[in-house]
Amino acid sequence: MQSAIEGLKELFQLANRLAEHEYGTPFSVTVVDLNDVSGTGHNQQSQIIILPPCIGGGFYTSANTTLSAWLRAQHKQGAVLSSVCAGAFLLAQTGLLNQRPATTHWMLAETFRQHFPNVQLDDSKILINDGDLITAGGLMAWLDLGLELVAQFSHPALMRQLGKQLVVDTGPREQRYYRQFVPRLDHGDQTIRGCQHHMQRHYADSVQISALAEQCHLTERTFLRRFVRATGLKPSEYLQQLRIAKACDALESGPQPVEVIAASVGYEDTSAFRKTFIKITGLTPRDFRNRFGRQ
Repeated sequence: MQSAIEGLKELFQLANRLAEHEYGTPFSVTVVDLNDVSGTGHNQQSQIIILPPCIGGGFYTSANTTLSAWLRAQHKQGAVLSSVCAGAFLLAQTGLLNQRPATTHWMLAETFRQHFPNVQLDDSKILINDGDLITAGGLMAWLDLGLELVAQFSHPALMRQLGKQLVVDTGPREQRYYRQFVPRLDHGDQTIRGCQHHMQRHYADSVQISALAEQCHLTERTFLRRFVRATGLKPSEYLQQLRIAKACDALESGPQPVEVIAASVGYEDTSAFRKTFIKITGLTPRDFRNRFGRQ
């Protein structure tokens, strides 16, 4: 993603300009490509390595032993390794993220977990700074990463000043504010897929696990096992995700009171709706509407 590479270069250039009289010029940027790390290429020790985001292609999911070895060598010599979005796949290939917390784009989370089950993935976070390893989630999270690196390697005051210059929010935020529920339907279990379609149509109704199992002609235990294996969620969790996704659509697009929206998606108790909404999105319904709603 060339805009991220150029944007990061310019972000650090602007940080240097703002820091010149008080903090010196802390950042020097070099762009390195795969040819540079092969053989006798780029051996200069860096303080920070950034693996940028990617719009498409299979490079990030394909194993690259040369790049992994170079990243491990840089890390061993003291470099902080960081990634944005799909860059976490390259970082995880080194093995350095095993048993460590990390994030990536929420749409890539399931694929990431399949490839790297030993990584403690939390795709609700925009950025996770674990000291020597820093990961950022979305395609545009290079801004969050850049600001974090300015704060860490220069000064938090410079980071806030830089945010004002760029007119971007430097306050904490989470990726789950932006995440959409995209149910898995390509798992190959036709019976469970039929159940998912039924839940999609009747998400606002009272749903009993026993009734869903009976509809699928399965025992409850078998139904639960197959549902979790196919979707990655328990039926109750799946239903919550469906309902909150519908509530988000309503909050974004119209002026209906929260109580009305709660009832329309299947919650008789507005308090229970609010608790579930906060648990899934990280925001209250009112804050969600203020952030994303049409004025």
